[in-house]
Amino acid sequence: MTDDLPDDPAPRGQDELRALSASRRLSLDDHMFTAPGLPGTCRLQLFTAAGARPVAVATQIVGAEGMGLMNGVERFASAVWERHCPEENQAPVWVERQLWREGALQETRFRRVVFAGADRYRPRDPRWSAITHEQLQNLVGGPVATDRGAGYVPRDAEPEPQMVFEAFAVARLARPRPFREPVCMPTGEPWWRRWVRQVLPRRSARTCCWYHGGDWHTVNAMALQVLERARVQSVDPDDMEEFATAHAAAAGATQWQTEALATLFNTADAIQPASEVGYINGQHRSQAMLEAGVRRTVVLHHVYET
Repeated sequence: MTDDLPDDPAPRGQDELRALSASRRLSLDDHMFTAPGLPGTCRLQLFTAAGARPVAVATQIVGAEGMGLMNGVERFASAVWERHCPEENQAPVWVERQLWREGALQETRFRRVVFAGADRYRPRDPRWSAITHEQLQNLVGGPVATDRGAGYVPRDAEPEPQMVFEAFAVARLARPRPFREPVCMPTGEPWWRRWVRQVLPRRSARTCCWYHGGDWHTVNAMALQVLERARVQSVDPDDMEEFATAHAAAAGATQWQTEALATLFNTADAIQPASEVGYINGQHRSQAMLEAGVRRTVVLHHVYET
């Protein structure tokens, strides 16, 4: 599962990458790396050199390996730091690559994660920025594999649930608690404020982050249209993202609106309420909708046959 935080609009510059660059060697290539107590795996390539910070490159198949790199980045990085380079005063330079399925709107690429600080072996406050394959290879001083690795062992098959997209009242969503607390959404949306926003909605975009970067009212109006049309045409849940993207193109939607609409129908990234914990996925988008006073959205439920 993912609660995708888009790239930092002000990524680190070339000067910093050049300062970190060194002729490192591949000291570890673990195709099934795991972190203690974390239900997830990834491929870990660790590049080291005397006098240089280690560089860790984590690669994972989205939706197929348990805890995703996005949601678990602090714990994955912590495990690598403590297990493989405990003498270092800083966490390893962290780069991740999430492998999306063919045809997904999301782009498979490398992204560097910079942590604002750390308590010993516990990095915190990650921020993402794009890094090209060429930049990464210059950083480590050699080749970096881009695939999952021949040693990847798929998880045991679990009973397949039926995926169901349905309309849902935004005011009924649990109170979001954004787990990395961006400055613009630090505490979740309390009940009294969400009802105020239902009466006095907001449509204006903000520049603070991707989640506040467009009009969720327009996006959700399209989402409800997509849901209705898909039911009439019996569109399979796995095809809903492509169906929604085509609808957005026909409607003349902006790039942000198209991306936002696609996330609502991506089976690995949709908003998924959960009564036990509040959300399986989608807290940041839910909060942005609550702040805007959106009345109805589309959520994904996994229904198991009994």
